[in-house]
Amino acid sequence: MWIVLVTSALTLVSYYRWLRVAQREHYEPTRLFAIEWIWIKARPVEAILLGAVIVVCLASFVLPYGAVIGALLFLGWPVGMSFTGAKRLVWTDRVKRLAGVLLVLHAVVTVLIALFVPAAAGLLPILAVPLAEAALAIMWPIEKAMAKKWQVQAAATIKKVNPKIVAITGSYGKTSTKNYATHLMQGRWSTLASPASFNNAMGLSRAVNDRLQPGTDIFVAEMGTYGPGEIAELTEIFPPEVAAITTIGEAHLERMKSRETIVKAKSEILPKASTVVLNIDVPELALIAENLRASKRVIACSAIPGTAAEVVVTDGALTINNETYAVELPDEVGHPINVAIAVGLALAVEVPIETITQRLASIPGTPHRAEANKTPGGVWVIDDTFNSNPTGAAAALAKAKRLAGESGTVWTITPGMVELGTEQAARNMEFAQAATASDKMRLCIVGRTNRKALRAGEPARTTAFESRKAAADHALTAAKEGDVVLYENDLPDHYA
Repeated sequence: MWIVLVTSALTLVSYYRWLRVAQREHYEPTRLFAIEWIWIKARPVEAILLGAVIVVCLASFVLPYGAVIGALLFLGWPVGMSFTGAKRLVWTDRVKRLAGVLLVLHAVVTVLIALFVPAAAGLLPILAVPLAEAALAIMWPIEKAMAKKWQVQAAATIKKVNPKIVAITGSYGKTSTKNYATHLMQGRWSTLASPASFNNAMGLSRAVNDRLQPGTDIFVAEMGTYGPGEIAELTEIFPPEVAAITTIGEAHLERMKSRETIVKAKSEILPKASTVVLNIDVPELALIAENLRASKRVIACSAIPGTAAEVVVTDGALTINNETYAVELPDEVGHPINVAIAVGLALAVEVPIETITQRLASIPGTPHRAEANKTPGGVWVIDDTFNSNPTGAAAALAKAKRLAGESGTVWTITPGMVELGTEQAARNMEFAQAATASDKMRLCIVGRTNRKALRAGEPARTTAFESRKAAADHALTAAKEGDVVLYENDLPDHYA
């Protein structure tokens, strides 16, 4: 019996790691299995080690101490995944509820084993992640139902204050566009934007319940999704008068499987809006814009010179309805198409063109999204760590090359891009090749998740490191005045 109890206690300790992973993966069912698979793919030795843990645990049927030894070994698997991490588990109410359900499931399995098959104690560590996944699956609909009261309160607040709702979605660029648009709108209107990346029902409800005050003219709502139906639900609670799609990309392919599904999911933001702002540099959005012109006000946006669009933003120029204005955007501002969509949104809520052009000069950069700053030693540092999509990565690399000019070297530090489904390896290979395309470019690979794909770059200009700190120390020590260090994406520390 004591072997069952000790094994059970050790397994309970192992749950701390997986609860932390669950929190960092937004409590989504199946994500624990996905992270396990990422480690196994990145470090095949992890499959061997996991197999060894399972064999030792199963040996408990004939060797009683095998259960305890297996549980001890499982505490250290995957090897290299931090148990506590730089960002520790935060014991929120949601985590406490999840942990409570997991504890009940674990207790039931422990009691059944103790009463009927004590020799099966080794199954407890083997079942640890499946039981954690079961707890996530049980709590997912319950948490959704519990959130309804906050959503009802938010809907009532929206109705009472009655702001014009401007909704923004897209595969990427949502937060930057939201911040730019808010800055422009504040030149005329009292404007509240959803904070940070609070882009789901709970986050938006909290923003409204805590911060929306009488007298607010406009509420800018960033809306995210992992699949069809989610944005449609958001627009029921926060019905937009103006809606924008920044772009369609591959950032959600792992979950949504196809580009067509991504287009469908993002387009759910459009039906309730009377004015839509669309990036027509994306073929699917250009087609949607053309189809909607008969029924809605459409403001087409582009970052390609000469495009027939209501708003075009290029280096040093803003074109609105064929009228061109000279503008100079701050260096820390990211990709031009996001600025173009922000201008389109400002026009949609009747911000005067003069106000827009004046405020563009002071438009704020968005932290960690192509944010450029210069060190005292004259080295440019571009922080694009919150970006994980191929188009954004290519744009950030182009910005780095532009800042480096003819003489500077571009040092790219990256773990690569994730959640790209079947395209992930190919897109990381393409980026690695672009990041090592000349003698003035160096690639520093961080971690192992995409190391194999990122090795596709020029070998002589590519170096792998176990951590971002090690890569940064190397690049910043070697970089000289006029060089550029680009931090492209940063994965949470539960990734390999």
